Amino acid sequence: MKLTGLSKMLIILLIVGIVGYLIVKFSPGLKIGESKQLEGISVSDEDVNNVTTSEELGLPSTQASSSVSSKPLTRIGGYAWNAQSGIIVANGGPKTTEGSQMEQNGVNLEIVRQDWLTELRNLQMKFVEQYDGGAAHPKEGVFAVMIMGDGAPFYISSTQQALNDKYGEGKYHLQVMGCLGLSYGEDKLIGPPKWKLDPQSMKGALVSAVMGDGDWVTAVNYAFANGIKVNPDPSTYDAEAVNFYPSANDDYIESAKELIKSQKEGWTIPLKEVKNGKATGKTINKKIDGCATWTPGDKMVFDALSGFTDIVSTKEFNNQMAVTLIGVKEWAEKNPEIVSGILKASYVASNQMKQYDSWRHKAAEAVAATYEMEDANYWYDMFKGQKGEKGGISYNMGGSRVFNLADAQQYYGLSDDINRYKSVYDQVSGYLNKLNPAGFLENVKRVVPYEEAVNVNFVKGVKGIDEGAAYKPDYNEKAKTLLASGEWQINFNTGRATIRPEAEDVLTQIYNLLVQAEDSKLEIVGFTDNVGNPTDNISLSRARAEAVKTFLMQKGIPGTRFQKVDGKGQEDPVADNNTEAGRAKNRRVMVSLLK
Repeated sequence: MKLTGLSKMLIILLIVGIVGYLIVKFSPGLKIGESKQLEGISVSDEDVNNVTTSEELGLPSTQASSSVSSKPLTRIGGYAWNAQSGIIVANGGPKTTEGSQMEQNGVNLEIVRQDWLTELRNLQMKFVEQYDGGAAHPKEGVFAVMIMGDGAPFYISSTQQALNDKYGEGKYHLQVMGCLGLSYGEDKLIGPPKWKLDPQSMKGALVSAVMGDGDWVTAVNYAFANGIKVNPDPSTYDAEAVNFYPSANDDYIESAKELIKSQKEGWTIPLKEVKNGKATGKTINKKIDGCATWTPGDKMVFDALSGFTDIVSTKEFNNQMAVTLIGVKEWAEKNPEIVSGILKASYVASNQMKQYDSWRHKAAEAVAATYEMEDANYWYDMFKGQKGEKGGISYNMGGSRVFNLADAQQYYGLSDDINRYKSVYDQVSGYLNKLNPAGFLENVKRVVPYEEAVNVNFVKGVKGIDEGAAYKPDYNEKAKTLLASGEWQINFNTGRATIRPEAEDVLTQIYNLLVQAEDSKLEIVGFTDNVGNPTDNISLSRARAEAVKTFLMQKGIPGTRFQKVDGKGQEDPVADNNTEAGRAKNRRVMVSLLK
């Protein structure tokens, strides 16, 4: 599989998705956004997948718990998303049941399915409204939402702005309070196989997606990683970029339905044509060529259509999209035992799922009951991930993981000092600030920084569980499969291998990518322009590649992860060496991820 700077794409996708979503929901009528191409990637060298050995516990029943019925009801909203299986089976279903881990931790919880991102936001705003009105435990709305962690910078920043506008700045805050699982292939970009074989063939494509969600991020990442521009304006069409259609009701199921409708019925979208960010005055009626969705949207597409496959997914970059709990800070700080109790119950149940098939089957039953969609067998199979083939084209569906306490601690860098989530959050935030797609920064005064947005104290507050040991990947085996390959302009002093200070931003983005691509090994190859002696340029390019390796190792990437570090001098130019602009493009470093 050829993926170029995939994590880069994931983050950007999120940003663009965030922006696109913002365009549709909060910023109609903004000026045309110019298609853009960015540099930057982000991937993890530690696979977050721990198992702590424990005895098999009794399964929760389907009967409502009477022992916690007198306790205040706590509500959480979330998509229909299989990676949430751990918290759902910990609750025994949508409401706390007898014998469940939530009951044993004294938590009376209701999990509310809501597939529309705007409605999740409205539910949380309703909770704050009642809390502000004096209700210690609001009966309406939700105290927290479970969304994709790479979508948190957008969700928190935009909702925080709404809270500030309504209640005054600084009165109420949203914070990430824990992570509960991972998308491990479930979220994906679907399109014709040629997009995988020749990513450049995606130019001019129209992809349906929920702009702002992680599946959108996955698609944008793929585009940027392969050097393809992304059009941030969903009302226009750019033949030199990947274009996105904002799915109805910001519903990921609609993303799949829109692709099917366009391909089977010839349905088209009228879009204003743009070139170099300027309208041509023409209208293009464009069919939808692909979609970004997750289970069960992926199965819907593959059942209905031939000639489509999964182009890229969160299986390749499985640290990118964690199930993230975002709650109201002020309420949570007054009820820390409830928040930590929810996390503890989820982590115990998730660890049972990692060890015992009986728990995985029970989780599938609880998921089916909570989402009121499909049956238990469907969710059980999709949790593991499924393969299919149609018309000679193979494809993958589903794929999820759940988090135990050791996973959560490792994901936030509490057990090994590699904060995987900070790499995701910071990179997405950086793209938002640089791209300002659809006037995002005009609608949100600032992107809430990681230090304010993430509170790990509730994870730290989980006690009484064997934490286990952090996972350590094995880099002894030679990697053979290319996962991603991207080229970056890294500034060096002329004729030297000294990295200039302004290049550190790009290198930090590369490091962030490495914190998302699990278990991958690295190859770094340096290139120069044609100025100077060809033999000397080979040595110089190799020295520059070694300088990049040194920088990454100083950031925490282990030396055993580098499979090859080399230089090709002035070979393989990508631009005209007769111009200064061309020579600048040829002075580059290629970073490849292999598995």
